[in-house]
Amino acid sequence: MRNIKVLTALLLTLFTVSVKTFAQTPLSNRAEVSLLTCGPGNELYSVFGHTAIRVYDPATRFDVVYNFGTFDFDTPNFYAKFTKGDLQYFVSASSYDDFIYTYQYYNRDVYEQFLNLTAQQKQDIANELNHRLTSEDKFYTYKFIHRNCTTMVADILNKYLTQKISLTNEDSGLTYRKIIRNKLSNGNHFFEDLGISLTFGAPTDDVQDKLFLPKELLQGVADTKTPVGPLAKPTVTVFKAQPVKPEFSFNNFIVYTIAILILLSLTGFKLMQRSYLAIAGLMGIFFVFIGFYSSHSELIWNYNVLLCNPLLLVVLYFNFRGNKKAIVISSYTCLACIGIYLLYMLNKPHLTIILPLLLLTVVLLVRVVYTANKA
Repeated sequence: MRNIKVLTALLLTLFTVSVKTFAQTPLSNRAEVSLLTCGPGNELYSVFGHTAIRVYDPATRFDVVYNFGTFDFDTPNFYAKFTKGDLQYFVSASSYDDFIYTYQYYNRDVYEQFLNLTAQQKQDIANELNHRLTSEDKFYTYKFIHRNCTTMVADILNKYLTQKISLTNEDSGLTYRKIIRNKLSNGNHFFEDLGISLTFGAPTDDVQDKLFLPKELLQGVADTKTPVGPLAKPTVTVFKAQPVKPEFSFNNFIVYTIAILILLSLTGFKLMQRSYLAIAGLMGIFFVFIGFYSSHSELIWNYNVLLCNPLLLVVLYFNFRGNKKAIVISSYTCLACIGIYLLYMLNKPHLTIILPLLLLTVVLLVRVVYTANKA
């Protein structure tokens, strides 16, 4: 028992010393602060890449990477909190070698930009990072566009820079929706693209005014000029992902088109009509619900409810009741909503991916009206 108490006291002492070491890290004049940008992975959560920040001091062998993209899958009600927009992400730290090894293992690019900062700026940034790591400030509420691993690092850098990071990057002038679609097109993420296109609302049609993706921040930092010269030294390629032969996937436009064609051929059957009306109508209710429930600004004002319309459930109800006049009126109302939707969508980047679904809905509603009139 005495040994256990001694061991516990020793562990607490080591933990306290470790926290103080992080919280009080004086840097030498040889210290460096660098931005680490990682390429995309195969999973949806990694397809946009990753940003981290490194503090390296060869004089003291302090070499730590701070990562603002950490979350806990064991968080109670994880998916509900993520949907609502109050899931807590937090900053974590690892050694530089471990960080690089992880991305080499998953065959993802890693680029490093050493920043031209004064000794005071480096110390201030290190102090800020260590304070966040060892205090309640380590937690933040994740937002897809406005608060993520990239924006958190950019905000800390901007806090101590005399010249804010340039917003010039390859996505300048594009809407958030277009940028997201471009990233998802690089790989087998078609149905993820379809789901996001349907779920995200009007705010994502705004032109980008914030660096929210890793590659954008890399390019913004590279383009930034300070009174004493460029903010960053030339970008260093720490690791270059090896080419991988693409694998066959059913997650593509061809499979989607075939599925739509099959469903089109079945629209004359009452079971198909009722099933589709139920699914599409419930999707519309879901879009409306999360628009009010969630604090993710990307999900509000979702005009896709004009396509996946809750009124389709009204059509379904009258279809079961056999009320011919009500079926026709409610169906034409839904078709009118789709007409308005199509006009609004003409200049939207996700029109092409939505069109087959739109065609299916129109054909099905026309057949519902035809069947009702024929009865």
